[in-house]
Amino acid sequence: MSDLHTTPSTQSFETVAIHAGNTADPLTGAVVPPIYQVSTYKQDGVGGLRGGYEYSRSANPTRTALEENLAALEGGRRGLAFASGLAAEDCLLRALLAPGDHVVIPNDAYGGTFRLFAKVVSRWGVEWSVADTSDPEAVRAAVTDRTKAIWVETPSNPLLGITDIAAVAQIARESGARLVVDNTFASPYLQQPLALGADIVVHSMTKYMGGHSDVVGGALVVSDEALGEELAYHQNAMGAVAGPFDAWLVLRGIKTLAVRMDRHSENATKVTDMLTRHARVTQVLYPGLPEHPGHEVAAKQMKSFGGMVSFRVQGGEEAAVEVCNRAKLFTLGESLGGVESLIEHPGRMTHASVAGSALEVPADLVRLSVGIEAADDLLADLQQALG
Repeated sequence: MSDLHTTPSTQSFETVAIHAGNTADPLTGAVVPPIYQVSTYKQDGVGGLRGGYEYSRSANPTRTALEENLAALEGGRRGLAFASGLAAEDCLLRALLAPGDHVVIPNDAYGGTFRLFAKVVSRWGVEWSVADTSDPEAVRAAVTDRTKAIWVETPSNPLLGITDIAAVAQIARESGARLVVDNTFASPYLQQPLALGADIVVHSMTKYMGGHSDVVGGALVVSDEALGEELAYHQNAMGAVAGPFDAWLVLRGIKTLAVRMDRHSENATKVTDMLTRHARVTQVLYPGLPEHPGHEVAAKQMKSFGGMVSFRVQGGEEAAVEVCNRAKLFTLGESLGGVESLIEHPGRMTHASVAGSALEVPADLVRLSVGIEAADDLLADLQQALG
């Protein structure tokens, strides 16, 4: 494994996750930041902001604590918290792009991200093209003189593809484009794209950062102070900010991120071992497998391989749907990254929006978000679901 997954702090990731932004309340000494459930703030005279706060769309102390924590975890200069992952992506694209600009997007990505490009951003004159981002030369070939951003998911959703962040970052620098890395599947505990040359990190905090399937949120983290200021301006102007209670829930979730990710990865490894030996499974997609085409790159840039596993089954689409329906401990549902295990059929659920596009997923594909339950119980449930 590489030594690239470290924070700039001299403290370990686990310590930073618990303490960054989590300053004890100066009034009472409470060790957990309060939920500032407030919309406006008393000013010390006209234009005299107390602590920099005037209105909670612009800034809120609970959100500030989370944003400081996010920046520390990713080794960035500025973190910004949003109402959802797509709200974060929307803010980023409107801040970076103008009509006539071009973006390279991956051939495997979250369906909502594709929908944002294909159905929303394209309507105001931004063009995009698809590339296999696991192949740096394919990315290079897709870049034009109007390319302003290269968008990467690694591991990707739902096919668990791996992109060499450092290699694509070099291509982005040479072309004058920004490299955006969606780090949702890995989390900052397993992978830190900014240290590998990325310009912007995107998270759906709904997933591993929150970790308990009880909050929706998104984040941007950047290494450039000026870009951070520009994004903060757009965040305030557009307004899709994380509410104080949501910010507090994510802060609480992050404190256990390291121990949860260790267990997610451990359980996923056991699940893939069983699936690779099952007669009804035709292919297992997991970067921890030595035969995975991105295994060596993943081992270089990730601490371990995460909790997401996809697999294909004999019998096609209906067989895959039946496996999802037969599962009991694995809950049938969209989303991922919670302590409980989830199962879904991407073609009919999370990735229905990419049907007919270059990002269309195999009909016989099943995606697992492997939780932190006892591994033996998870294996037993999958075995009975597969029949």
